[in-house]
Amino acid sequence: MVNPILILMTTEHRARTLTPDLLHRLEALGPVVIAPDGDPRAPAARQALTEAGVVMTGTGTHRLDDDVLDGAPHLRAIVHAAGTLRPIVTEDVYDRGIVLSSQASANALPVAEYTLAMVLLELKGVPLAAQAYATARGEVDVDALLADHGAYRRRVGIISASAIGRRVIELLRPFDVETCVYDPYLSAEDAERIGTRLLPLEDVMRTSDVVSLHAPLLPETIGMIGAAELARLRDGAVFINTARGALVDQAALVSELRRGRIRAVIDVTDPEVPPPDSGLWGCPNLVLTPHVAGSRGRELVRIGAQAVEEVERFCTGQPLQHSVPRERFAITA
Repeated sequence: MVNPILILMTTEHRARTLTPDLLHRLEALGPVVIAPDGDPRAPAARQALTEAGVVMTGTGTHRLDDDVLDGAPHLRAIVHAAGTLRPIVTEDVYDRGIVLSSQASANALPVAEYTLAMVLLELKGVPLAAQAYATARGEVDVDALLADHGAYRRRVGIISASAIGRRVIELLRPFDVETCVYDPYLSAEDAERIGTRLLPLEDVMRTSDVVSLHAPLLPETIGMIGAAELARLRDGAVFINTARGALVDQAALVSELRRGRIRAVIDVTDPEVPPPDSGLWGCPNLVLTPHVAGSRGRELVRIGAQAVEEVERFCTGQPLQHSVPRERFAITA
């Protein structure tokens, strides 16, 4: 008998990631049980876990703690239809012989695409020109306004060679820009291999025309970009954050923006929605978006398709393509 595949997702996340065709592909592998609301402690989920061989999780799935996993003796794989697995399991899960798969790479693409678009628009000066045009409501001296803009031979600094950071470097390759990267886990040789140059954080901040943050949120990265780091940005530089708001000292960012010396593109804040009195609202040198860079709409189906492919590979004895080895668990976003 084939052990069932348990889909342990919230109703909303399941509906957005698993189309009927994807569900049919899972059903072709064996029995599929859909537990309600992503809660492993719900009676239906508890019962299904006693036999499940594979569990599919997603954004909003409750943590699979020791008590839950003790009731899943046949579980051998957790396939996460989202990015980070750290809210779902602890590192101790490896001691149970369970393999993990994360679809962070599928989510990396839209974030990298958003970053690429913003890098090019900011280097071109499009947000600045649009603002000046709206203010003037008439002719604008574009050549004077954008005299120091343009992407030609500019430097883009990437903080963290994460899946997203690497994808941004790759997407920037066809353009006339230079990239550099800061990542304490990356060697100079590996940086060269992915087509960039490894530099200390201070140098990335000081020498780049655009700095884009892609680091994971870990205890040691909270507040890694503070007043000192932002002060190193050259006049007219652009700071982009599509990672996590808590990586950046929010008060320091507001203070630097108020000086008018730099611009910023911020998709994530801490808290996730700034309070009504936050200095981020209405800041003229800031593009502020409501966490839209990651997978949204139809992009979520890409994550679902990749997750289903992982389940198919596991059930047919093939190696997973997006596994998370133990040594990467603690430092993966």
